[in-house]
Amino acid sequence: MKLKDELPVDHRLAQVYRYGAGLCGVALLVFGCLGLANGLAFFGTKGEQVAGLSSNGLLSVVSIVFAAVLVAGAVIGGNTASTINIIVGALFVLSGFVNLGLLESGANFLAFRMANVLFSFVMGLIIATFGMYGRVSMKLPHDNPYWKARHPDRTGAAGLSPALPGPAASASHL
Repeated sequence: MKLKDELPVDHRLAQVYRYGAGLCGVALLVFGCLGLANGLAFFGTKGEQVAGLSSNGLLSVVSIVFAAVLVAGAVIGGNTASTINIIVGALFVLSGFVNLGLLESGANFLAFRMANVLFSFVMGLIIATFGMYGRVSMKLPHDNPYWKARHPDRTGAAGLSPALPGPAASASHL
């Protein structure tokens, strides 16, 4: 059994995954293109200001690569976009922690400053939230496709959850 066979396809949720990936991808693409257009030093550790953040040529290229991944996820859509959003969001948060430790050091090859670290955390959480929307929760509604996929024994033939027994019905079983 493959994971993709376990994940349901739901068009309403796919729009959230698709738009989230697309919007965040376009924002990263603009940032990366502005950095390359400024002709920044590729490995400069000091960086120059681009759209309020410190950047160098390497960070611009990395931003464009991640933008391409997110836009590809938006084009593909569905569960693939959701999974890409979750993974990229987690990588952004991880990048924030790693680059926080590299601030003011010679190993700061992406020219990060504190604003970049905060941006990485916030953008990572936004992207991951777009990916997890309607997919990860303790209390998914019974008409949610992920709840249905996890509880096939509790869904009827029409795909709707049967009525759960109320207090009166459960008291009669005593």
